[in-house]
Amino acid sequence: MHNPRAHMRFLSPPVFVVALVAGCFAQTAPVGSGPDLPQGTQDATASIKQLIAKYAEAVSTEPVDIGLASQVWLHSPEVSLIFPLGEEHGWNEVKSNFYENTMGSLFSERKLTPHDIVVHAYGNSAWAEFSWHFIAKWRKSGSSVETNGRETQIYRMTGRGRWALVHVHYSAVTPAESSGAPPAP
Repeated sequence: MHNPRAHMRFLSPPVFVVALVAGCFAQTAPVGSGPDLPQGTQDATASIKQLIAKYAEAVSTEPVDIGLASQVWLHSPEVSLIFPLGEEHGWNEVKSNFYENTMGSLFSERKLTPHDIVVHAYGNSAWAEFSWHFIAKWRKSGSSVETNGRETQIYRMTGRGRWALVHVHYSAVTPAESSGAPPAP
């Protein structure tokens, strides 16, 4: 028998993003980051920055640390990740196709370094924006890889009182963007 309440536990990624944005504008006292914000806001910002550090460490560890990555992500078929090689839907796809098959199988000596992290928290939802630097070696050839990019991560507070990652969208910046040169028309 179909349980209509089962769909209420998680929103599809597009609906979640629309709901998140709508909820942001509906808040009368936005929760962001800064020294004059309530302690709960500062706690959310600190917690999410710690999760971003774990996210980067999971990628940087050899072999890829799936146990650490699983502490960051919500274990749900509703999570998603968009990256230059495609998109993944559900924790099992993210774990297998991104962490194991992309990061673990394609690259060695990985180091992911997030910087310029900004966290915005609104009640039980939050997002983080940051830039990153990634260095590694191609497993197949041993040649070096070095890229820079931007990332947005969306988090939600779980019923267990912890923040969990539900969506990532990242892209590499072009060499022109990295060098500060104006983009080509």
